[in-house]
Amino acid sequence: MIMKNFVYLIMATVLFSSCERYVDIDKAPNQLLIADAYKQDATATSAVLNIYSDDVTTYSLANFTYLGGVESDEMLYTQATTPAITEFAQAAVSITNANVLNYLWSYPYSIIAKTNVAINGLTASTTLTTTVKSQLLGECKFFRAFTYFNLVNYFGGVPLALTGDPLKDAYLPRASADSVWAQIISDLKDAETLLPAAYTGTLRTRVNKYAASALLARAYLYTKDYANAETEASKVIGATDISYTLSDVSTAFLNTSNETIFQIAPTTSWSSFPFMGTYYISYGQFVLSPSLTASFEAGDKRKTSWTKDSVISKYKMAGGEYNVVLRLAEQYLIRAEARAQQNTNLIGAQTDLDSVRGRAGLPATTAATQTTLLTAIAQERKVELFGEYSHRWFDLKRTGEANTVIGALKPTTWKSTAVLAPIPSAEIIKNSALVQNDGYPK
Repeated sequence: MIMKNFVYLIMATVLFSSCERYVDIDKAPNQLLIADAYKQDATATSAVLNIYSDDVTTYSLANFTYLGGVESDEMLYTQATTPAITEFAQAAVSITNANVLNYLWSYPYSIIAKTNVAINGLTASTTLTTTVKSQLLGECKFFRAFTYFNLVNYFGGVPLALTGDPLKDAYLPRASADSVWAQIISDLKDAETLLPAAYTGTLRTRVNKYAASALLARAYLYTKDYANAETEASKVIGATDISYTLSDVSTAFLNTSNETIFQIAPTTSWSSFPFMGTYYISYGQFVLSPSLTASFEAGDKRKTSWTKDSVISKYKMAGGEYNVVLRLAEQYLIRAEARAQQNTNLIGAQTDLDSVRGRAGLPATTAATQTTLLTAIAQERKVELFGEYSHRWFDLKRTGEANTVIGALKPTTWKSTAVLAPIPSAEIIKNSALVQNDGYPK
């Protein structure tokens, strides 16, 4: 059953310690407290900001990053002390894998449950300031879409829990992947309309409409709606009311960088990706694979600035870095790919690709045909987005290259069905409506 274990967590995080105690036994205290949370701008804002600051959010994203990294051809797991991670490194994940259950399934559904509760409370409220209500709804829809984006890429079709009622959502069957993508796109289009262009605060730590546009561009790219992917990426690249520019590679992840579209302030003393920086740098548990290291061109500044002896050093664990979730370089690469796929503006695709290459100190691309440009863009994504949010793993799957690339890299353990993670067996035991992915024990 989905999220039943999180019911009390949801209530507690939304309501805060300062709420008054109710003694009327004929009424449901939790429901009253949730309703009260969305009566005033300040308490409603605090409830939604909890989604940003909850360790579940950043911890889930960190695990999406390194698990996808070791399952693809991007990273190696050097210590092999945790069997659950070793399974990912071998691309042979079991139905009882604890990381799948906790970090890829339960944590995301906890985030979704919180967004659903907030959306219900915000929608029902008649006392909030209109602009505050609009922004908070947009933020919740963004986070719900982002979380489902990760779920559908790992599992394919998953239950669409949308009601905010944990009992109703607990026994849902899996929706089709197409239905999940449709919900992601619907939420992001809503968020784009609801959110302001201006950031709240100075460090881009709350989503604005361009964050919704950026994630929507990615969703359209993944669903092969290339015209809309180009349109949404162009909104971000061409924004005039917000300054988005490619930063020098050495400053791209600073919290003041104009390349950042959306970042999450760390909830610990660690810097960008509270724990990924530690695993990459201090512990050295996850390092770049030899094939990725060898794929950098001579003179690529990213290799010298973002790696050191195969260690990923994008995240310096120094002051002034936050968890960068969306950045401008990806939008150039999305638009380049969308233009190349449409085969109507190859010069524009070249220009976008060269924007990213130029920042890395590389010469203009020599790719000129649709086929060669798509190959060049895939390579650029590989060396630009490594170590971030499973980009490489998702790219291999969405382009149909996973079986060839990972099959050659891990021939003794790879199966073509491993492109999707298993539904955790513990969840199937709780919810008999769930059906296991192909290639795993039923």
